Formats: sequence, structure tokens, C-alpha cells
Amino acid sequence: MNHAHSHMGSGSRIAPRTLEFGKTHVVRPKGKHEATIVWLHGLGDNGLSSSQLLESLPLPNIKWICPTAPTRPVAILGGFPCTAWFDMGEISEDGANDWEGLDASAAHIANLLSTEPADVKVGVGGFSMGAAMALHSATCFAIGKYGNGIQYPINLRAVVGLSGWVPGSRTLRNKIEVSYEARRRAASLPILLSHGISDDEVLYKYGEKSAQSLCSAGFHYITFKSYEGLGHYTVPREMIDVSNWLNSRLGFERST
Repeated sequence: MNHAHSHMGSGSRIAPRTLEFGKTHVVRPKGKHEATIVWLHGLGDNGLSSSQLLESLPLPNIKWICPTAPTRPVAILGGFPCTAWFDMGEISEDGANDWEGLDASAAHIANLLSTEPADVKVGVGGFSMGAAMALHSATCFAIGKYGNGIQYPINLRAVVGLSGWVPGSRTLRNKIEVSYEARRRAASLPILLSHGISDDEVLYKYGEKSAQSLCSAGFHYITFKSYEGLGHYTVPREMIDVSNWLNSRLGFERST
């Protein structure tokens, strides 16, 4: 079993909660295994629904790993417990972030990727809160360590964030520009961000600001796609764009 420790204390310290991740679903590649991507669901969802979305994509060279987040009380839901990668309140540039929860989930994702063959390219993607989690993993990769200072062990080759945001975007630039290696890693990582202009849950402006803050922090390999009339969900044309982007960025061989 995988466990994560997380606590959200304001003022007095409380005992860490032990959180257990749910079931992980895997979609095996239909052709030659060239890449593995961990895909992260949104708030209250699960890995099974992610796997059902991904198994129909025309990407025979990708193995998809679809974990399920721990069930925890979530502040934005008034403390109601549901599957969530980290605790969260209202999305804002100045909002507090559950760094312990973010790091615990990023470590779980890294652990899922750590046993992949050396010649297989690895990446992370997700929707909504899962996209925020994927982008936190991207920043950990660039900086070379988690927020808690422990070394980040995975060489990410692609990151996808649909209808999401960057946790801690305001301080990101300062964390990257102090290190040549961090700047080099940030500049070399391909990131695809997609957002619906009509999104009324994670507003479009947060998608735009995420792309801007990543660019200003040194992530120069960013594609930002907006979708007219799209709310807080995915549609086939968006997923085809994701497929095309992954095919081109990961450079799959023609033979499958």
C-alpha cells in the first residue's frame, strides 16, 4: 500500500493524517511500448474514469497509469471528504497551498514511474486538480527537488494540463532562476496547456495566467490551446489535439 502524510495546520500543529491512495488502473500499449504517462483525475473522480477516457486515444505506443487520489476532507467543499490530490480552498494567486499534500502526491506519481524501463520516455498529465498536480510535478522536475527539499528522481519528458492551474505560480520564477540546472531543465520540458474559454469552475484566466507564469519562470517549451465554448470538461477535439501533441513531442517510431 502507498501512504502519504499530510497536515494542514494554521497556528497550532496537528498530527499528520495517514492517507491511502486508491486503486491504480493501467492501460497497456497496443503497440511498441515507447512512453509511459501517469494521468491524474480531477477532484472527486477516480483512475477508472481516466483509463476509460484514454484507452480510446490513437496512441498505441503509450502505457497509461491512472492512479486514484486519497479520500480527504477538502476545504473548498466545506470539509466534505472526497478523492483529492491535495487539500485546496478557492483558486487564487495569493491562496494558501497544501504543499505537504502536493509533495506527497508528486512522490506517489514519481514512485509509479520509477520502475519503467530506462528506454521508455515518461510524463505526467491530468485534468483540473489533476492538471495542477501534473504542473507541480513539472516544477519539482525543473527545480530538482520537492517543496520539502527531497530530491525529485524522475526525468520527465512531457507534461499535459487540461483545465488546470499552477500551484504557487507567484514564487515559481524565484525558485528556478537561481540555478543553471533548473533553468536548463525548465527550458527543455515540453508542456501542453488546454483550457475552455467558458470554464466556470477553473476560470479561463487561471489557465492563461498559468501559461504566462510558466513562461516567465523559464519554461519556454509551452503550447497553450484555448477552446471556444468549452466548459469544465474534455471534448474529443481537445483529446485529439493532446494525442497529436504527444505524438510529435515524444517522437514515436512509425512501426507499432
